[in-house]
Amino acid sequence: MRVAVIAEQFLPHMNGVTHSVIRVLEHLRNRGHEVMVVAPAADPLQLVPTVEALDGPAAGAPSLTGVPVHRLPAFPLAGYPEVRVAGGSVQRLRKILTRFGPDVVHVASPFVLGWRAIQAAHQMSLPTVAVYQTEVPGYATRYGAPFLEEVLWQHVSTMHNLATLTLAPSTVAIDQLSRHGVERTHMWRRGVDAGRFDPAKRDEQWRRRAAGDDLLIGYVGRLAPEKQVEDLRVLDSIPGARVVVVGSGPDREALEKQLPNAYFAGFQTGEELARSMASFDVFVHPGEFETFGQTIQEAMASGVPVVATGRGGPIDLVDQSRNGWLYEPGNLGQLRASVEDLLGDTTKRTAFSRAARATVENRTWSAIGDQLITHYEKAWILTGRGARMRSRTAF
Repeated sequence: MRVAVIAEQFLPHMNGVTHSVIRVLEHLRNRGHEVMVVAPAADPLQLVPTVEALDGPAAGAPSLTGVPVHRLPAFPLAGYPEVRVAGGSVQRLRKILTRFGPDVVHVASPFVLGWRAIQAAHQMSLPTVAVYQTEVPGYATRYGAPFLEEVLWQHVSTMHNLATLTLAPSTVAIDQLSRHGVERTHMWRRGVDAGRFDPAKRDEQWRRRAAGDDLLIGYVGRLAPEKQVEDLRVLDSIPGARVVVVGSGPDREALEKQLPNAYFAGFQTGEELARSMASFDVFVHPGEFETFGQTIQEAMASGVPVVATGRGGPIDLVDQSRNGWLYEPGNLGQLRASVEDLLGDTTKRTAFSRAARATVENRTWSAIGDQLITHYEKAWILTGRGARMRSRTAF
């Protein structure tokens, strides 16, 4: 099978969308399928489309060496210079897809580039699988433009309804899409690397360096308004504990002032992130606009109980009174009480830790990847091409 992957964001910018795209590419290649990526150019001086071969080792995925990546000229997003928005017309996307000849088009977190790709694929009668990963309309209020939320939802609805089918990572996300008129939605969760994220990677030396003898309250993610990291200020004065913030973003300077006692560890990935995650005592996820919550799964795989807001993706991931607590959105007193409950009870924290690991250790990317291929088959059948795809695909 030939799969064209359209990535709204991609390397070298690493975020949730990029991470899941890399995992998808790895799985498809391991299953013997041919893949190609279309993504924004990383170089701000690139003015024409280019094609490059992916450097697998540099991407932390040696098996992806040589994957062709079509880079389209892009401009930086205001406030996020590392995030680039690709230009390129529908006609340009049609030319790229025509040359590759995909059996299915996978569109990761579509909004600008992805929308053009969906239109191009639709004009070519190609099956498209749109993966809903980012609640962009919800960001409007956080960024001071609530009047844009409904307009953005109309765009999301139009875009996803033109796709053959839409995959969403949680029951909350599916309900949300349904309320806004999106049809043909299916559940597709995310896997977690329980080999990389492992309780055995807890590092006492790193803990002492970060917080002395204090317990660690951890956060991992982008430092931006939609993540609501400032809510952690109610945890910054808990006796015997220290907030540890892992991540980068435009709000770091402001957050350092709001959380004067916190330890800011900067952006981390790979084994460095796995060590930090396993070294936390409690993981906190304050953002209310997450369609899933991959860092929650990574914390659980690391054997760390979770306290998260009771909105969005965390509702599916956190099992109340077993592997963590959900607090009422906006109720920061309840957030603090939930964290203090776990910090103050070693026996409970240990039990939650074991349950957290057990919750996710079988959610492998291999199993999740095979589910994705099944969704590709569904999309193919919906476009009336079932027999041909089966003959071209080695499942």
